[in-house]
Amino acid sequence: MQRISRLLYPNSTRSVPSVLPAAVLTLTIAFAVIALPAPQQPTPNGVTAGQDSPWLKWINEDVAYIVRSDERATFLKLASDEEREKFIEQFWLRRDPTPGTAANEMKEEHYRRIASANQRFRTGRGLAGWKTDRGRIYITYGPPDQIESHAATTGKAASHLWHYKFISGVGNDVLIEFVDTKGTGDFAMTTDPSAPLPR
Repeated sequence: MQRISRLLYPNSTRSVPSVLPAAVLTLTIAFAVIALPAPQQPTPNGVTAGQDSPWLKWINEDVAYIVRSDERATFLKLASDEEREKFIEQFWLRRDPTPGTAANEMKEEHYRRIASANQRFRTGRGLAGWKTDRGRIYITYGPPDQIESHAATTGKAASHLWHYKFISGVGNDVLIEFVDTKGTGDFAMTTDPSAPLPR
């Protein structure tokens, strides 16, 4: 436990995220989500690449969108399964909104979101729902408060506009638009809703 804490927090100071102006929230959230780490394929210390490993699945799929970069780096440095098990236990304990109770609501909600994203957002070409833009936003921020759906019309692709009343660390009234530019049911997040359709 001390080794994991020492690796995670070598310096005890933490930076506090700055507050974003309300006028740029939509664009900021779009760029922030684009900048979210795409699921990488790092290999934990002592785990063979390509090996069917629960450690690889956990770091590269299960928590890909919520693990901090310092946590990822620490996890990859761990040398034994026992350390990795302890790390995962501590990872969820740090996020438990009701410590001391049997249930960890954050962990349960996270895995519920993954299952829901896989069911709702799987693409026609077989991409798992959690890997899509809508899946990533859904897993990271939860279901939107409101969804506007627009069918495709001449010269305009089908789109979904997700509205969040509030996202912690981002702000109020956040809008995220997803557009199906190819007409295949693969909705991608867009930062410019007025952009012309590709020909």
